[in-house]
Parts: sequence; structure tokens; C-alpha cells
Amino acid sequence: MATLDYGPDAILMNSLTGAADDWRLKAYESRDGYAAIRKILSTGMKPEDVVAEVKKSALRGRGGAGFPTGLKWSFMPRSFPGAKYLVCNSDEGEPGTCKDRDIHRYNPHQLIEGMIIGAYAMGIPVGYNYIHGEIWAEYDRFEEALEEARAAGYLGNNILGSEFSFQLHAFHGYGAYICGEETALLESLEGKKGQPRFKPPFPASFGMYGKPTTINNTETFAAVPFIIREGGEAFLNMGKPNNGGTKLFSVTGHVNKPGNYEVKLGTPFAKLLEMAGGMRGGKKLKGVIPGGSSMPVIKAELMMATDMDYDSIAKAGSMLGSGAVIVMDEDTCMVKAAERLAYFYYEESCGQCTPCREGTGWLYRIIHRIEHGEGRAEDLDLLLNLSDQIQGRTICALGDAAAMPVRAFVKNFREEFEYHIANKRCLVKAGGFSSAHLNDALLMAAE
Repeated sequence: MATLDYGPDAILMNSLTGAADDWRLKAYESRDGYAAIRKILSTGMKPEDVVAEVKKSALRGRGGAGFPTGLKWSFMPRSFPGAKYLVCNSDEGEPGTCKDRDIHRYNPHQLIEGMIIGAYAMGIPVGYNYIHGEIWAEYDRFEEALEEARAAGYLGNNILGSEFSFQLHAFHGYGAYICGEETALLESLEGKKGQPRFKPPFPASFGMYGKPTTINNTETFAAVPFIIREGGEAFLNMGKPNNGGTKLFSVTGHVNKPGNYEVKLGTPFAKLLEMAGGMRGGKKLKGVIPGGSSMPVIKAELMMATDMDYDSIAKAGSMLGSGAVIVMDEDTCMVKAAERLAYFYYEESCGQCTPCREGTGWLYRIIHRIEHGEGRAEDLDLLLNLSDQIQGRTICALGDAAAMPVRAFVKNFREEFEYHIANKRCLVKAGGFSSAHLNDALLMAAE
């Protein structure tokens, strides 16, 4: 990503100067790094008080589901006599999503501190950070940051002279999209094939190696030190009710300055688009996928009137998801875009569930034939019916992730699909969505 705009209100990338050593321990400590865990240990703050502060902040999971973090932490049985585990989901595989990679690259110690605080709050002695298998430099950097933290006494036995001990390890994944699903991630961590588990039981009671486990996203953990240092109310006030704090948005597609932008939750989409330099080439906005490729697309008019927070995006008919904002201009062929997304989920299905294994292939093949002038009038109803047969009928949410975009593309841009079928060619005068546009809008931009 070429642009890093964290702004004056940034808390995830606080006060970064762009210097080569900004990520190191000394630089992090200079901007109040590890002050939160020092505050907890020096004041004797109780674990339940830490959880209460996180609840007060209205921090919601930044990985996609938006589940309240404090509530999730309260599920962990603190008095459980055996082993317990804390896991960070850094398996960032959603097309268009590049935010967690930047946290590892520029601010790994804030993530480490957030995990330490989480471990203290839930009485967990061991943690793992599962890092996406296709980012090598960031994995190496996180390992270096771990060594710095251990040497300074922030990790290991009797942290900062207290009775609290926490061991944290990095784990390099294998690049499988399905391992972003929390139970498939646990299977992979255990050395098995990354396939989702049936739930219940949920990880809080039966997680890694069958022991209680709490899993949060990278960005979620990275937000925790600010909450403890400044207070949950301060974090909440940076956003809006039920949507506390700031959020990293990965803006890709047809904009002049694609990149990661940290803004307050509740910021209007129009403002975010302006920060990203506006529409490339002065073109008109046509549609936006607001939360990663698995979220429903929203038409331009509605998106321009929508704020960037969980509740506002839900009201507009989509989800905030991972915060990957894919912007598409007037020259975008929505049939071609839908075909590209359908192919991705067809390829990434683990094949465990029949509706997903077979249905994702059907979705792709039907849209492929529409795009290539072989569509039939009944195909649109078939796509919608097929989406109904997939969504909600699989072990994990990959089936939903494949079905929801297709349903939204057909619903919001049906006239384009009908034109393709009737005329055997694209409605867009420019000839459709070129492969270069697809790579830019739907895939993570290369540095």
C-alpha cells in the first residue's frame, strides 16, 4: 500500500514518524508504550476490572464479525485449573485487506502489549500469534519484537517483577484463506489440516488442544493498550455509541491514493474517499464493497450517504467486516467483478461441506457463462436460489462469504446481468472491467 494516513487521532499507529526504527522497543516506549501493563501491575488492577474497562470502551472485534471484545473476554473461565490459551488471528487473507500487515510492520509492540493485557485479564499463561503465511518480512519483524520484549522483562516469568507470567510465540501459517476462520486456525496451530470445526463447543470452552481459548484479531489486541492507559470512556468517545474508537480501513480500487487510513468510527464514507484522493481519473463512483470481498456491494448513492461504522453499514445492507473498502468506478463491469470474486471463493473452499464445495463452483460457472455471452434468462433466479441453498448451511462462514456478494451484485446491478444475457456483451461502454482494474480493486495492492 502506497499511502499511510493515520492522522492526529490515530491510536493504532500513534505518533509514527516513518523512521526506520519506529517499530522497535525504544521508539514504542517513547510514545507511552507498555505504560498500560505497567499501570495494571503497579496499581494491582484486578483482572475483572480490566475486562470491565474493555467492555466500557465498546471495542468490537476488528477481524470481521464485530463481536464485543469485553464480552468475549468474560467468557473465559478464569478459575479453570488446566492450561488456557490466547490466540491472535493475524491470518489476513481477505482480498483488499492490508491493515494487520501494517501493524506488524510498523507497530508490533502495541500488538504484543495488547496480548499481554488480554492474558492478564483472563489468567492465560501462553499465547500464539498466527501470522499469514504469505508475509515473511512482517513475521521476522514480529519475532524480533518478541525478543526485545522478553529481554526488557515484558514477557516471560514474573513480568516486571510481578507474579504474572505470560509466554508469547509466533506461528507462521501456510497462506490458506480458510485458516482465517478461528477454528480452522486452531486446527492448523495444532499441526492438522486447516478445516473448520463444528460449533458448539466454542473455543472459549474447547479450543486449542481442547482447552479454553480466546481468539481476537490483530487490530483488536492493538487497540487495548490505549483503552487501559487512557480509559474505556476515552476510547468510546473517539467513535460513537456501540462503535468505540478508531478503525483502520484499507482503501483499494479506483482511487488516487490507495492505502491504509485510520479514522474514527462514524466518519462519513465521503470523507474517507476524500482522504484517499477521490476517484481516479475523475470518474464517477459506481459501487463500494465496504468491508472486504465477502461483504455485499453497496450502490454509490447509498454509500455516499453512509458513515463508516458497524451499525451504519449494516443499515445500508452490508457489513463493516475487516474494513477493506473496495471502490469501483463507472467503467466497472459488475458481472466481471462478481465472476472474479466467485472464482476466489470457489478456489478457497476447503471442501468439507457439500453446499460450499459444490455450490461455490456452481456460482462461479454460472457467472462465468453470463460474462462470456452464454448466459440464460433463468440464470439470475438460479444464482439467487443457489445462494439461498449455500448461505447458513455450512460449518463456517465461507459459504456465506461466497453467497452474499453474488446475491448483492445481482440485486443491486441486475440490469447489467440482464444486458449481458440478452446482448451477449457488456453494458459498460468502456468494455468492462479489465484485468488490471481487477487486480487493483479486488486484490491486495503490492507495495
